[in-house]
Amino acid sequence: MTRTTAPPAASLARGLVLASHPAPAAVVTALATAMAAALGAGAGRVALVALAVGAGQLSIGWSNDWIDAGRDRAVGRADKPVVAGLVTEGTLRRGAVLALTACAAASLATGVVAGLVHLAAVGGAWAYNVRLKATAWSWTPYAFSFGLLLAFVVLAAPGGRQPAGWAVGAAALLGVGAHVANTLPDLDDDAATGVRGLPHRLGRRVSGVLAPALLLVAVAIVVTGPPGPPSAAGMVCGVLAAALAAGAGLVAARRPRSRAPFLLSLAVAVVCVVVLALVVPDVAS
Repeated sequence: MTRTTAPPAASLARGLVLASHPAPAAVVTALATAMAAALGAGAGRVALVALAVGAGQLSIGWSNDWIDAGRDRAVGRADKPVVAGLVTEGTLRRGAVLALTACAAASLATGVVAGLVHLAAVGGAWAYNVRLKATAWSWTPYAFSFGLLLAFVVLAAPGGRQPAGWAVGAAALLGVGAHVANTLPDLDDDAATGVRGLPHRLGRRVSGVLAPALLLVAVAIVVTGPPGPPSAAGMVCGVLAAALAAGAGLVAARRPRSRAPFLLSLAVAVVCVVVLALVVPDVAS
């Protein structure tokens, strides 16, 4: 039954934070902000990028928990804020719409083209929440949205630069790898409620290998994509990222319900952004 009474303020605040999917939202926002700064954007433009990406991530997280509330109740997901009674579906719906509005305003303030690119990325994530997560095309919003997120940060930076194709491709692969890793702990619960994305169709064993493989390919592209030989710092970062990706695969094989593979995939993304920051002239031209 849907909760109709408003929870206490402290519980509501906690529910909103948890429903935002705080770890990935914070990491994605921080990485976009750091990349904008590395590209030479001024403080005002960096703040706009941070606001746009942060608001977009809030809208994505809140819409996910709002749309999935019925499924979460059906499988007894007590870790979910709506099921735990910390926040109502209506509150999350209103919050998601407000966050999306703020995202649109901040995105377009960076420029029409850059803003539309970012809104397309956020729209891809909403499409995943609404429908695509339950289909064999569940991976496409992650590839689409992560690739466009990098493009947005480059387009929002000064100088009228364009994102390098190899960098966009690496970001897309990181997104798909994170999607597969994030889905692994919930395969059984998802299947029980009719959600059969690509990882569900491939099965746990294949998906457990696919996630780190995608991350490793992304790392290889980030390290070798720029012209010329990789720098020593880039190689060190690449080895670290590859080790984290391999660790994600090992944990997924040994602890199927663990969230660690997803967190490790976020760590891979962090290291990859460090590498990209080292080769900024090659990421955007």
